[in-house]
Amino acid sequence: MKAKLLVVIIIFFSINTLNAQQIKGITGNTNWMDNWTNFKPATTVYKEPNQIITGTIDHDLKLTKNNTYKLIGTVYVTNKAVLTIEPGTVIRGDKESCGTLIITKGCKLIAEGTVAEPIVFTSNNSNLMRKPGDWGGIIILGEAPINKIGGVSFLDFNLDPAVSYYGGQDPNSNSGILKYVRIEYSGHKINALKELNGLSLGGVGRGTKFEFIQISFSNDDSFESYGGDVNFSNLISFRATDDDFDFTQGVQCTISNSIAIRNPYSSDISGSRCFEIDSYDKIENADITKKLTKITASNMTLINTEDNNQGLVREAVYIKEKSYFNIINSIIDGFSSCVLLENKIAALPANLAKINIQGIQINRCGGVVISESPNYNSELSSWYNSDTFSLDITKFTNTELFIQSDVKNLPDFRTKNTNPIVSK
Repeated sequence: MKAKLLVVIIIFFSINTLNAQQIKGITGNTNWMDNWTNFKPATTVYKEPNQIITGTIDHDLKLTKNNTYKLIGTVYVTNKAVLTIEPGTVIRGDKESCGTLIITKGCKLIAEGTVAEPIVFTSNNSNLMRKPGDWGGIIILGEAPINKIGGVSFLDFNLDPAVSYYGGQDPNSNSGILKYVRIEYSGHKINALKELNGLSLGGVGRGTKFEFIQISFSNDDSFESYGGDVNFSNLISFRATDDDFDFTQGVQCTISNSIAIRNPYSSDISGSRCFEIDSYDKIENADITKKLTKITASNMTLINTEDNNQGLVREAVYIKEKSYFNIINSIIDGFSSCVLLENKIAALPANLAKINIQGIQINRCGGVVISESPNYNSELSSWYNSDTFSLDITKFTNTELFIQSDVKNLPDFRTKNTNPIVSK
């Protein structure tokens, strides 16, 4: 009798585990966007700053929620210092001086908010006057491997080279924690061709924790990783001007239960996508003996809110040669195609084996995987239309697909669990 009961229990848990694995898009028993997010930051009134952060922080420092801080100029945390930020603290980036926070190699940022009291980095402009690019953003530089010659590099953001290098030999290095954090209106334009990002990570190691982070209205990328070995979960990228998640320099990354929400009025002509993946940003400075970029994504929801087919948002994912991309149990909604491959990626099995899209619901999209070179599209269609990839092609409206898709109210982008297949 006990043996039969044990078998039933094992079967029950096996079925439930299998069902959990097959859920597409972001998951959760409750809406994990509740309370700590803000999809209307232009209307939020923050307290005026009563404290200034500027210059160099070379000793341990704690910012507290009873103060509001103004970030002036490029602020470097150096000398192995730890910057701790209390839950509920607001830091406002100065526009005129391009307020930017840089955690240099060997230092830590401990920014661990809560659901009820998130930590907020935002523009110092008044509400209704805030715009993408009002301030710089956050840069974290770590000691994990990158695939640049010499194993060390510098970010092209007009930084002090004496303290702005990154890269090393420790994939497990720890640069701190960001949890329940909002970053709003970052991405200041440095020159005509270069803007800062919401969160820039150079050689950051997997000992650093990134979860429950919302980046909204970044004037360039929301999240960008230059090498390193990082784990992400429960990220929100909302209305980025350029890419939501950008990876280069051999970064090894797992990202799960995260969402990118694109809008045509927050995109530019450069080719804004949810993912942009590259192994070498400049081949002449690359160490080809080091690891290629490898991204493993699961339970992602990638949404284009474009309704009138203006064509400003195109592909969801752009992949350059010699890069690995694996995405499973996810939803891609409203794009011209799911994936665009650089024309250097020939439609050969050895190349396509690096790019796996498995168990994806493709909703309101014009294609699955296409190439910049039309000569490869026939082979790509044959490869990815195989039943091996378990792709569901659907044509639901967002109202039919998601519990609450209107970002003007509190959104809930978990699915309604219907998901019948329209065509295959």
